[in-house]
Amino acid sequence: MIVWVIGLSGSGKSTVGRVVYEKWKLVDPATVLIDGDEIREIFKHDRGADAYTVEGRRVNADRISQLCAWLDRQQINAVCCILSIFGDGQDWNRKTYSKYLEVYLEAPEDELVERRHLYREARQGRLTNVVGVDIPFTPPHAPDMSFDSGTQGPGVEAIAERILAHVLEEK
Repeated sequence: MIVWVIGLSGSGKSTVGRVVYEKWKLVDPATVLIDGDEIREIFKHDRGADAYTVEGRRVNADRISQLCAWLDRQQINAVCCILSIFGDGQDWNRKTYSKYLEVYLEAPEDELVERRHLYREARQGRLTNVVGVDIPFTPPHAPDMSFDSGTQGPGVEAIAERILAHVLEEK
């Protein structure tokens, strides 16, 4: 099964995803964690401004989708934490993977700005190619689960537990 955790930078994707991964791996060792930023680093696609343009983001997203498909064919579970700005990519995932759970994390804008200074820098014109500022972010059109990942939301542990419960029901 592929769990695709979507949200803007600072929404808690990696934090929630890591907790889901750690708990799921105890139940099923054939489970990996994929973080969009780590994949960028592995493929050295984190260098230069071109990597963060819409086109550069497409390259990274396609790599991650294909990586997850490869793991899925080997019956290896993946928790994938990614911005995921391409709706057609999400549709492809849903059609391609044997089992797919799309999770959307949404936090209030003021909290995202507080958590990640890149939003402030982008609004001041010191940084470009920031999703949610000069690159549009469209929330997923049909997530299987959605959570408020802000301070008023249920919290990382509770979100992770609900995701894992859903995963284990589906297995």
